[in-house]
Amino acid sequence: MTKPPPVHGHAQHDPIDEPAPGIVGIDGIRAAAERLERVAHRTPVLTSRTLDMWSGATVLMKAENFQRAGAFKFRGAYNKIASLTPEQLARGVCTWSSGNHAQAVALAASLLGTTATVLMPTDSPATKRAATEGYGASVVTYDRYSEDREALAGELATDRGLVPIPAYDDPLVMAGQGTAALELLEDVGELDVLVVPMSGGALMAGCGTAARALLPGVELIGAEPAAGDDTKRSLTAGERVRIPVPHTIADGQQVEIPGRLTFEVNRRQVDDVLLVEDDDLVDAMRFMFERLKVVVEPSGVSALTAVLTHPDRFRGRRVGVILSGGNVGVDRFLSLLAGAQTR
Repeated sequence: MTKPPPVHGHAQHDPIDEPAPGIVGIDGIRAAAERLERVAHRTPVLTSRTLDMWSGATVLMKAENFQRAGAFKFRGAYNKIASLTPEQLARGVCTWSSGNHAQAVALAASLLGTTATVLMPTDSPATKRAATEGYGASVVTYDRYSEDREALAGELATDRGLVPIPAYDDPLVMAGQGTAALELLEDVGELDVLVVPMSGGALMAGCGTAARALLPGVELIGAEPAAGDDTKRSLTAGERVRIPVPHTIADGQQVEIPGRLTFEVNRRQVDDVLLVEDDDLVDAMRFMFERLKVVVEPSGVSALTAVLTHPDRFRGRRVGVILSGGNVGVDRFLSLLAGAQTR
């Protein structure tokens, strides 16, 4: 497999490089797969001849929008909560999330016989909050632009004696997310490149680790909104860089800084991060709906958008893409496709 040089200046990976030791590994990902068997959905791999023609590549899309709770987040949340002791489960769990992790924790908690309290931004999509509450969680709101969600979550956990379930900065969460790539490679075989949405970094940390364990030469490319390029900046700087809360329709990627643990993994193995514009996210959502009859949320389609808007990076290659989620309400979906890019 021939790989183009990385654009951001990050060193070309050496196949013998390994992710940060002790954080996440292929054995942990395989253990997560066993734990998730017959609990999580084994999501399908979607293809499109039109997409292949437009991109000049063979594109294989892992459709996590069909996962339980509508996104890949269920994998990590269930893997983490299922590892808790009976005493911890009796105390209940808490988390902080704009929506997809919130729903995943709420559902996993209900399946595992515990309670969940979720800290959500006041501007989270209404459908995501309704789904979170529908799975039985209690929701506490905060202002994402003026309040520190992690500090608030820490206070919540301490005051109520709850067990925190991080959205990304946790080895068991990363391992759970990595099962998406494990399944993809089991189903489609060899890939030249794997493209993964970047937010807190657990999806790439897990999927990248699984992919490199099975395909040492695979190129790993992240995708994030141009307005929220914290991961790209951090990889370029060689250290975590904090940005203002990004204003983007990709609500699942409105992160200010990569996770501490996830960055330790991703800085060792990610080859590049491609940036995508909100208008292009909408175009990709429209393509998925009109050509494949599939609904994907803005964050969920960011990796595909990277392929469509940077075709020279992928032409002639076998490209795995993670469609990370489909949690978008019908009113917002229609308004986005109509050009009203508001929440």
